[in-house]
Amino acid sequence: MLEVNRKAPDFTLSDKDGRQVSLSDFLGKKIVLYFYPKDNTPGCTRQACAFAAAYERFKEQDVVVIGISKDSAASHQKFAQKYNLPFILLSDPELQAIQAYDVWQEKKLYGKVSMGVVRTTYIIDEQGNIEKVMPKVKPDTNAAEILDYLAEK
Repeated sequence: MLEVNRKAPDFTLSDKDGRQVSLSDFLGKKIVLYFYPKDNTPGCTRQACAFAAAYERFKEQDVVVIGISKDSAASHQKFAQKYNLPFILLSDPELQAIQAYDVWQEKKLYGKVSMGVVRTTYIIDEQGNIEKVMPKVKPDTNAAEILDYLAEK
C-alpha cells in the first residue's frame, strides 16, 4: 500500500465512454479513488451500488468518486448502465494505476493462490496527496465509512 502524505501517482485511463481521464484533472478537489476486482461480481456490485446510493452526499461535499478495475471500457459501460452508476469508472487493463497504487497482489481463495486486485480505497486531498488509505475494505460499508471519515474532518 502507498503511504499517507505521499503524492498520489498520476495516471491517464479510459472511462466507460472511451474518454481519457487523468487523476491530475481533479486537482483542487478531494477524490475517493477505489480499486475493485471485477464488474458484475457480487461484492463489487454491492460496493458500486453503495457508492451510487451515497453519490449525492459526495457531490454535496465536492468529492469526486472514481472506481478502477482492469475490466474493459465496454464492460464498465454495461455495469454503469445496469446499476445506474453516476460516478467515473476507469478501465486499467494494462494495470498502470493498479500497480502504481500497489493493489495488484497475491490473493488466496479456497487454497488457490493467484494475482488480483485487492479491494482498496484511497482518499486524495485537493493538492493531490494521499490523505487516507483504506486497505481490504468491505464492499457494503466502504462508502459509509468514507462519509463518516469526511464528516470528522
